[in-house]
Amino acid sequence: MMNKRDKKRFVVIDGHHLIHRAFYAIQNPLRTSFGEQTNAVYGFGSMLLNIIDVEQPDYIAMTFDEKAPTFRHDMHDEYKGTRKKAPDELYAQIPRIREMVRAFNMPIYSEEGFEADDMMGTLARIAEAQGMEVYIVTGDMDAMQLITPSIRVAFPHKGYKEPLIYDAQRVIDKYGITPKQVVDYKALMGDSSDNIKGVQGIGPKGALNLLTEYKTLDGIYENLIEIKGKIHERLKEGREDAYFSQKMARIVTDVPNDFKKEDACMDTLDYLGFDRFLESLEMKSLRSRLRKTVPEEKLQPADQMKLF
Repeated sequence: MMNKRDKKRFVVIDGHHLIHRAFYAIQNPLRTSFGEQTNAVYGFGSMLLNIIDVEQPDYIAMTFDEKAPTFRHDMHDEYKGTRKKAPDELYAQIPRIREMVRAFNMPIYSEEGFEADDMMGTLARIAEAQGMEVYIVTGDMDAMQLITPSIRVAFPHKGYKEPLIYDAQRVIDKYGITPKQVVDYKALMGDSSDNIKGVQGIGPKGALNLLTEYKTLDGIYENLIEIKGKIHERLKEGREDAYFSQKMARIVTDVPNDFKKEDACMDTLDYLGFDRFLESLEMKSLRSRLRKTVPEEKLQPADQMKLF
């Protein structure tokens, strides 16, 4: 039985993170009898059911990155340029996964020119303003900058059976910084995965020490005269890089969108449509799990439901 909550819970999911996690978690390339590879599709569907089971959301939505370059690519041609291209076998399954989400009647939000992080941040702020508690499901540390008393970040773990939930205190315990300092932390030390430069010669320890003492990037540069030695020189020479990296690392929270909470209500999910999609890809075990967790009437066509 779901625990009684003071607020309605909105879960917003980083679809591409779940796709990558599912693909690499299931090394055996599952295939249908007609030869289609489905390991990422299967793993995605499994985690989706686990998210619903564990979090018991009142509202839920999916976000995806678009193929078009983002404003960060416009600012920096080499943004994310160091990332290794994912296998074609993964990309081939993305259309099927989007089809799965649509079959489930789960709303998808994305916008060309922005990343899924930006859309998640935008939806999280909207839901927070509407009095909901928000769980952002992702594997990206960047999302920690969005944490507030009403917004948490959930890292999938063990297929989302044991998610790692981050609130402000857990960020402090793990990294020594507050959520509000995450952007400036990356501005100082950079991020190799996103190809964000940061300040040359300043790593995690140096960034932490500076933010512990001066709180913000502005605070550091306002007191630069106090900072001595090599760190002073590195900061002085890297000032432009620091502020550029700060812009790159900050998640946008005002992406154009057509979000309406009634569209994301759990009552609007089409469990029958989801079941039929699973059937089309011969995913018997997921169909069995669905039947154990969903009332029978949700898996019946409307014209076959019992009348009372």
